[in-house]
Amino acid sequence: MNAQTAILQKDITPQGGDYETVRRVIEKISLDYRDQPVLEELAAEVGETPTGLQKLFSRWAGLSPKAFLQAVTLDHAKRLLAQGMPLLETSYEVGMSGPGRLHDLFVTHEAMSPGDYKSRGAGLTMRYGFHISPFGLALVMVTERGLAGLAFADLGGEMAALEDMRGRWPNAAYVEDIAATAPYAARVFDPARWRSEQPLRIVLIGTDFQVRVWEALLRIPLGRACTYSALASGIGAPSASRAVGAAVGANPLSFVVPCHRALGKSGALTGYHWGLTRKRAILGWEAGVANA
Repeated sequence: MNAQTAILQKDITPQGGDYETVRRVIEKISLDYRDQPVLEELAAEVGETPTGLQKLFSRWAGLSPKAFLQAVTLDHAKRLLAQGMPLLETSYEVGMSGPGRLHDLFVTHEAMSPGDYKSRGAGLTMRYGFHISPFGLALVMVTERGLAGLAFADLGGEMAALEDMRGRWPNAAYVEDIAATAPYAARVFDPARWRSEQPLRIVLIGTDFQVRVWEALLRIPLGRACTYSALASGIGAPSASRAVGAAVGANPLSFVVPCHRALGKSGALTGYHWGLTRKRAILGWEAGVANA
């Protein structure tokens, strides 16, 4: 079943202007997905405001226009990859800027509610384990909903890294469980396992502002970088570069949510929670993967 069929099989009764608006948006996305139309463009097409269309489409279809566009794009990408088309050609064929952007769609994410965040992890069980990675020891933390934490440590610094992460959610229950975390560690650091049919599920636990910043980081293509000021403008807060920098530094999902791709205004490497040497190593590794 493709994404369009899944939407149209929902119980949408053909009545009134709302149905026609949703139908036209689905049709435009399905036909013009290669152009990756943004919400403002879709709204103008049907004579709605962006906010109005977002609410209307989400109410009728069960997901946002952007989420539907991503689903349609992935449907086509999966088909082309299954036919043997190389990743780079597939990326361009479905309207992505390159394989790094396509990979971003293979990572699905959800944000815990403000209540979950304010509870400081109460009721959560965090399973954790340390694993060898290309960038030193990786502390991987998972909940029943997906990957929730990824940090790095040098030999001898394991407990300090664990305490640092525990401080983010002090009321959670922590259980060492390498069997639960090993599959995530294996997938995160192996590009051959970045597959659309098995998207990596991650859980973002933070304030609304932090989650917005982390979602913006996910939109930076593999092998590219972005300044803090550009990130701030991208989330509609151009004067909040300092706050954006703080949110980048608080990212609990190193590497997967690519805070290492954030640079200072001059393009210089700036502070990185897990060390500038590691940041250089990750950027170099990603450049090699993107150009492979």
